[in-house]
Parts: sequence; C-alpha cells; structure tokens
Amino acid sequence: MISNDADVVVVGAGPSGLTAAGDLARLGRRVVVLERWPSANPSSRAFATMARTLEVLDARGLADDLLADSHRAPGVTLFAGARLDLTLLESQYPFVMIAPQTKVDAALARYAAEQGAEVRRGYEVTGLEQDAHGVTVLARRADGHQESWRAPYLIGADGAHSTVRALVGADFPGETVLRSMILADIRLIDGPAGGGLTVGNTENVLGFLAPYDGHWYRAMVWDRRHQLPDSEPVTRAEIERTLTEAMGADFGVAEVGWTSRFHSDERQVEHYRHGRVFLAGDAAHVHSPMGGQGMNTGIQDAANLAWKIDAVLGGADEAVLDSYHSERHPIGRRVLRQSGLLARAVTLHLRPARWLRDLVVPNLLRVPRVRAAVAGSFAGTTLRYGRRGLIGRRAAAIPLVGTRLTELQRSPGFVLARERGTRPVAGALRQAERADAGPAVLIRPDGYIAWADTAADTEGWSAAMRRWTGPRPGQALRPTPRSNPCSTSGPGASG
Repeated sequence: MISNDADVVVVGAGPSGLTAAGDLARLGRRVVVLERWPSANPSSRAFATMARTLEVLDARGLADDLLADSHRAPGVTLFAGARLDLTLLESQYPFVMIAPQTKVDAALARYAAEQGAEVRRGYEVTGLEQDAHGVTVLARRADGHQESWRAPYLIGADGAHSTVRALVGADFPGETVLRSMILADIRLIDGPAGGGLTVGNTENVLGFLAPYDGHWYRAMVWDRRHQLPDSEPVTRAEIERTLTEAMGADFGVAEVGWTSRFHSDERQVEHYRHGRVFLAGDAAHVHSPMGGQGMNTGIQDAANLAWKIDAVLGGADEAVLDSYHSERHPIGRRVLRQSGLLARAVTLHLRPARWLRDLVVPNLLRVPRVRAAVAGSFAGTTLRYGRRGLIGRRAAAIPLVGTRLTELQRSPGFVLARERGTRPVAGALRQAERADAGPAVLIRPDGYIAWADTAADTEGWSAAMRRWTGPRPGQALRPTPRSNPCSTSGPGASG
C-alpha cells in the first residue's frame, strides 16, 4: 500500500473542499483533495451565489470571470407582491448571481490547482484514524488499490452523505421537511417580468424561477398532491402543470434540460470539530433549498477554517481551531432556521394561515429597517461573529482610498485599515487608508474585524494578531509562500 504525507487532507472536491484546498495551498501548505467521483459532478443543484460569497470569491480573483456570463438578479419576488430588494445592499455586489454550481465548482477547481493543491479523483475514503499528532486516512482507488495519507489535520467536505462524518461517529440529527421536490433547467417562451427570482404558490403547489441567460431558467416545483420517490423520473408535463398552477400564468415551456427529484432535509451536526477532523459544508449542515444558502454557507465555512489551520500549523494556539465551531455553528443553525421558515411559509396549506402571511409579510418588507435586515441576512452581508460591537463584523463594506478590501485580500493575511488621513505605520503588515471617518481596524484573512481602535496603537493590533497567529519572533507580519506568518484574526471574536 502506498503511503503519502500532507499538511492537510481534504475529502470532497465540491465548493467547500476546493475553497479550503485553494486557500491552504496559497498559504504554502501541502494539500491533497480526495474525491470519490472520477470526474467533476455534472449535476448542478445550487444556482444562486450571494453577495457575501461573491466578495469571498473576489478575494481569490474569481468573481469577475464568473459574473462575465452570469445573470444578475436584483431581488426576489415573494407571495402577495412582497419583494426583497437587493439593490440596496451595502456591497459591491447588490444582487444574486444566477449560474449553475458547475461553473462555480470549475472556477474553484482552477483556483485550487493554480495554488498547488493536488486533487485526486476516483479515490473513495474507507478508513480514518487519528492520534495526538495527526490523522491517517485510507482511500481505495477505482482499480481497487489502497493508498494512505498522513496529515496533521483533515477536512471532511464530502457532502450530505459524508463518509468522514460517519467515520468520526458524528450524528446528523434533523428531519425531512419536503419530499418530491423537482429541480429543472427549462427554456420559457415568455418568462415572468422583473428580472429577479420569482416565487409562486397556492395551497397545494410551489413554483420558483431563477433566470439564466436568454430564456433559460432554473425552476423548482413541488406539488403536495403528487409525492413520488426520489428515484421516479421527472416528466415535462409534471413541470408544466405545477409551474402554471403555482405562478397563475402559463409562461410556455419550450424545452426541458437537466432535471432532478429530491427530498429536502434540515440537519446539523452538534460539533464541527472532532479532534483533528473538521466538518464543513453539507457534511456539517443541510437545509431547505429555499433561500439558496447551501453552497454559499459551505464556501464561507471553508474560508473561515483554512487560515486557522494554517495559523496553528505555524505555531498558533490550538484554541484558534475551536473558534471554527464557535463561529460557524451558530451561522449554520441560523441558515437552517431561515431556510426552514421560508420553506414552511411558501407551502402553507390552510387558507387562514396563507391569508395572514400575505397580509403581514409585504407590510413588514415595506419597513426600511426590516427590509435591510432581511436582505442582508439573505445575502450574507449582515451575518457576523459575536453579538455586538465592531469585532466580528464583516469588513468588506469599509471604503478604502484607492482600492477595496477584496483586492487587497488576493494576497492572504491580515490587513490594517488605518484612519483617514493617517500615515502608514512601521512594519510589513499590508495596510490601507479608510475613506470614511471610522476607526482603524485589523481585518482577518477571511474579511472580518479582529480589532478596532487607532492605528498608532501598534501594541494593540499586534497583540490582537498574536492571539490568532501565536508569537513568531523574527518573522515578518506579511505572509510569504510556504510559510504564512499572519493567518489572521483572533479567538476572542467568536460568536
């Protein structure tokens, strides 16, 4: 049996695994990705990339190419005329990018490969053992041969049916919410007006349309009266009938492409960390597709975790790794609740409940503060680590002189955003000047604030960085290939 060594083994070459692999590799770590599929998965359940995820992708130089031939949806039309307006988001991306997940996967695969991660396809993980010093993972190749890898840490990003989750003995509690849901790519003769995401429903059916380029749409339909096993093929007549009833209009289905029938679960592991093994993406949480949060949450899991593993490999305290669970688990739980509430709201059966929903929700969304809060939560721009103050808040909205944060983050590491009008402080830390009147902030590699005060307080921001990276005497603050000195923020900012 062939034995191999790595700094980190990632199981799963989906968006979460590829993001983590690319991030670790660009920090100079030896990363291997083990994926049981022999080639890239051609199915594309996810289709909506939110504003916060686009910021994460921009920090890796990927957003512009993805947006070049993708549709930008400015909002979501819900029931009874209620509309969620995303053009008011405090982000460079005040919209939802509508594109098949396969496009995002391909971009992240290129990113991981260009950074030096090794992606091995056709490798099925069969065993996993860990001790005080590392993890040993066994995998079987398509030809039946076994290989093993030894690494200090392992990331399980292998989806809802995660082998890694089973091997570490983690339960996946939850329940099935909706059965016999259908996804399909369809070409319409005459689509709905507005250019955004559109939801329609009656007491028995649900329809959802997301526009691609031209007349192609990603459709999701569900019929309470027509519940079939996942294995049953999807028919064109089923899609046409359900969509017309849900939308109250016949848009004319000219062509049906890819289809899938599936059931929707709400599940989340109790712990994201299991010793030297971490769960991310669908391996850690699954939820209703309503709201389009799954791929987005998984990518952001990976962006939170990768730099912390690098920091600990470079000498930071192990407590840094505990902050992955304390920060991301509450976010996952919140996404489950939000997606579940939306799924239940659009599938209400009793007429009085639907009447009350149609009365209350549109009126609530006319209140500016409510509208902003709901849009920000939907887009991921208001999600934060910690409950109050600046620490743990997303920093991408801070205006900078002559640049933007995500451009600076294309080189990994901390960023110090100084007060407006101040000069650079001594040291090799990457810096920028704020264009507004806010305080100086130290920004983690994942784009969240680790410290806030005045840039002249060098001991303050240096101490905040050391809480995340550990003392590294004689090392520059700016990361260089193969050894990342400042992998980021601070265990105290969890929430």
